[in-house]
Amino acid sequence: MGCMVSQLAAKFAFFPPSPPTYQIKKRDDGKLTVVSSSTPSMPIPNADDTSLDVLLIDTKRGNKIVAFYLRNPYARLTLLYSHGNAADLGQLYDLFVQLKLNLRVNLMGYDYSGYGASTGKPSESNTYSDIEAVYQCLETEYGVSQEDLILYGQSVGSGPTLHLASKLPRLRGVVLHSAILSGLRVLCHVKFTFCFDIYKNINKIKKVKCPVLVIHGTEDDVVNWLHGNGLWKMAREPYEPLWIKGGGHCNLELYPDYIRHLCRFVQEMEKLTTETRLKKIRQSLRLHTRHTVSANRCCKVKCWRPKCLCPDCSCRPNCTKCSCRPSCTKCSCQPKCLECWRPSCPECWRPSCKKCCWRPKCLRCSKPTCCIKCFCWQCCVGTHSGGLDRKEDG
Repeated sequence: MGCMVSQLAAKFAFFPPSPPTYQIKKRDDGKLTVVSSSTPSMPIPNADDTSLDVLLIDTKRGNKIVAFYLRNPYARLTLLYSHGNAADLGQLYDLFVQLKLNLRVNLMGYDYSGYGASTGKPSESNTYSDIEAVYQCLETEYGVSQEDLILYGQSVGSGPTLHLASKLPRLRGVVLHSAILSGLRVLCHVKFTFCFDIYKNINKIKKVKCPVLVIHGTEDDVVNWLHGNGLWKMAREPYEPLWIKGGGHCNLELYPDYIRHLCRFVQEMEKLTTETRLKKIRQSLRLHTRHTVSANRCCKVKCWRPKCLCPDCSCRPNCTKCSCRPSCTKCSCQPKCLECWRPSCPECWRPSCKKCCWRPKCLRCSKPTCCIKCFCWQCCVGTHSGGLDRKEDG
């Protein structure tokens, strides 16, 4: 039942342009190129444009998806763009060029299975395998590591974006554009997550360990603004959000604040240097080391260590020359006599010195006992045989 409902939800979630706005053809040199299929006014790159790579990527589910890789010679970061549910790469090419130039990034955009010239059918599981295949292509073909990658998800594209972001702990950043909490929550307001729901971003946003920028229009009549606000509040590292007043679902790119705020986010992600990231890693390692040491040490209770009163050691705590060391029954820090500095007996824990202050003393004359075993007072009893029960002599 849940699978049938999920398939039904997928039919309402995906609206690929029909027919596709572009076609893929192979040139004489073996490289792929893009041509317009039905829209003459659609911006198509020149055949001699070396900054664009047209790719066919195999997914683990047996589909072949089309991807555009746009180079920027001044780029330090790469943007992986996952588009909405009613567009393909042919309609987004002009936007990709503008983002590449204004943000100074390399940009990888792709079509989901069943979109554009990609094979297969659109579904939630296919979009997950699609973005995983594109990320693997970025790693192997272009040498892009997750530390230099920003994931961008628009509308339904927030689903595969957060799916991949939850699996990459060292991402540079995530951008959520008109994102959804889940597929079912777009149709109706529910407080619980059902098993047949799709794109459960409400659960995956908590696993993202990098800065998250949320962009949403206040007048969005497709995905309510509350979706973006909810994701921003649940993010572990939320970046300053952008709520575009009067913005809808598909026109946020037309507002000047959109590109201005996005540029500032990318610039700050560029300043997030390796040193800063290593500092955070060291801090987490220190906390882990502290927990490990406290679990392995013999003294689980922390003791207050007084400062040494000896003038030779300059009042240093935990001095090795004096007795100002905490005692422990499991380690070598055994209690010591304050007069003769001799440690106690390791077998019975009685003082081994017969002339020190650890010996019990007479209650009348405060003299030490002559024997540790019988605890008889020589001054008052005279002999050992009487013990404590004998009467005192005049």
